Amino acid sequence: MSRLFPFVLLLAWTGTAIADEAPEQPEEPAPAEAGRPAEKGTIGVGLILGEPLGICAKLYLQDDQAIQAAVGSAFIGGGLQLHADYVLHPWILQDRDSFVMPVYLGPGLRLVDYNAGRGADSHFAIGARAVIGLLFDFKEVPLDVFVEVAGVFEYDFKDTEGFGLALNAGAGVRYYF
Repeated sequence: MSRLFPFVLLLAWTGTAIADEAPEQPEEPAPAEAGRPAEKGTIGVGLILGEPLGICAKLYLQDDQAIQAAVGSAFIGGGLQLHADYVLHPWILQDRDSFVMPVYLGPGLRLVDYNAGRGADSHFAIGARAVIGLLFDFKEVPLDVFVEVAGVFEYDFKDTEGFGLALNAGAGVRYYF
């Protein structure tokens, strides 16, 4: 038994020395910050395809509040459309290392100058929009991709038209500065 004690002591000391020399495990990277990354700009400009087909922009007022707008061709009704919305991002469906996917919704305003073509009467309409959309906001690159639908209650200034309902839908991409 007395011969076994020095052997156990030597074995314990060797194990401790080996453990001290073991390479340190690399630290795991810190998880990505929830929500929009701070280094991404607050102003985004891009393209929208749908109604309208044209240029879009978004200005973040806070992490979950923004003003977005678009101008372009109202190809269904024919003419030029301009709209602006105040949107909130109340729910985040996904928050991953590379992207955030919030839902956005809010009220807005739409102006349309309908142009019916050669020889036809042009007319103007103004309306209130209610928009809801899904945003795919990348964290690594200053881009977002979106898809949205908006119901519009508008007043058409053409003599026989008056109040009516319209639908806008679009998808687009924006680059942030």
